[in-house]
Amino acid sequence: MTNKRKIVDAKADSKGNISAVKLEGNSNWTSINKAKEMTKNNVVDAVYVNPSKSSDYIRQRPDKSKSNNLDDLAGL
Repeated sequence: MTNKRKIVDAKADSKGNISAVKLEGNSNWTSINKAKEMTKNNVVDAVYVNPSKSSDYIRQRPDKSKSNNLDDLAGL
């Protein structure tokens, strides 16, 4: 059983980049940078990705649903 926080919503900035996420049980938004740190520290149930040729990011754990992807949650 996991006690990690789940991402339930996301919002994007004017350029279409994910800027914040909402964690299960929270009414306030968490900045994407804070969420990245929380993910790296195993607090958020997501995957931290740090590719060598672009910026780091987080994503939901892979599953069969596309509706819980951060872009979809943000309406992109």
